[in-house]
This record gives sequence, structure tokens and C-alpha cells, in this order.
Amino acid sequence: MDEPEFLTDTRTFYDTIAGDYAEHFRDPMATRHWDRAVLAAFADTVRAEEAGPVADLGCGPGWISAHLDALGLAVSGVDLSPEMVALARREYPGLRFDVGSMLDLDLPDGSLGGIVAWYSIIHTPLERLPELFTEFHRMLAPGGHLLLAFQAGDEPLHLERPFGHPVSLDFRRRQPDEMAALLARAGLDVRARLLREPEEAMGESAPQAYLTARKPAADAG
Repeated sequence: MDEPEFLTDTRTFYDTIAGDYAEHFRDPMATRHWDRAVLAAFADTVRAEEAGPVADLGCGPGWISAHLDALGLAVSGVDLSPEMVALARREYPGLRFDVGSMLDLDLPDGSLGGIVAWYSIIHTPLERLPELFTEFHRMLAPGGHLLLAFQAGDEPLHLERPFGHPVSLDFRRRQPDEMAALLARAGLDVRARLLREPEEAMGESAPQAYLTARKPAADAG
């Protein structure tokens, strides 16, 4: 079966810019206080409940995986881009990183205590999100937790020739209420929502949204 075009385009884009991206955004958590607070709350919840291992899906160069590891979680990363995974493996050799698509991961049902999709659902077309969120539900153990981060809005951002490379890609913005409704349809209970205004100093042009959800414990059996 042919690979969907959006996956091919996303992989090509990030493979091409991987080195420049990692250098330009090095240590991105240093000034992102809200991001650190959201990740800390997620980590505290997963750790307190002893929910199990966490997958960082769309991990890029591994920054979020490393941050979650420092917060005490058993975390591994997955990314569509082999070049991004290679960077993550070199930078964080003590962590596991694999190449793969969020839509088709060879993970057993109920094997994860947590999933983080940190600005990684933004390249999946809207019509494929129900399938993706159903896959998240499948991989989460009963009582497992999900954290999404994404830019809020309706119009996509089209990025052309980043760092001078001859590639382009759409960054799809999402509406938090619509994402919450899709998560609910996939059987995930939304537990918290946060929307903050853009920080121009960090190059943001749209509000930033964070959603947490939980697979009901009653889904066991």
C-alpha cells in the first residue's frame, strides 16, 4: 500500500532541515515556563499513579523525551524522520528512539501509561485525527494519560524554504474544543485544557493550546 502523501512530505521536510532545526532551537525549554509547568504536571500525574512507560510521539531531536526522563518518567521517543531520530540518539544515548509513524506503531494494546504528542498532531490532516486518537486509546493502558500540545487557530501556517532548504510544509492549527470532542469520541476523557497567548519573543504567531486526557480505568477488560 502506498504511503499517504502527508507522511512522505513530513518526513522529507524534517529529514532535510534536521541539523539546522536542532541547532536553531537548542535548549528550547530554557525560557518556556508554561511548557515546563504543563510537562511537570503531566509527569507528576503519571508518576504518582505508577501508570507505566511513556511514549513521546513525534519526538524530533529528543528534547521532550529528555525532559520527561529528567522528571522521572520511563520514556522513549518515536519520530517519522530518520534524521531526527539519529540526532536524538546521538544527543541522548541513554534513551531509546525509534523511527515510526504515530498512525501505525507496533506496540501492544494497553502497553503505555502515557503518551505525549508535543506539537506533532499538526501535520496530520483533520480527517485522519479520529484514526490517530483511536490508536492512542488502543496503546494506552486503562487509566493511562495523554498530553497534546498544538497551535490554536483555523488557518494553517505554510512554511517555505526554512533555513534556505528547498522544502515546504503546512503546520495545521487546531481548535481546542474540536480536539477535545475528537478525543471524547475516541474514548478518552479530557481532564484539562490550557490556552495561552503567543509569545512574540519566542517567535510565536498563534495561541498555544495544551490538552490532557485519560483513558478510563473502567476500560480494563
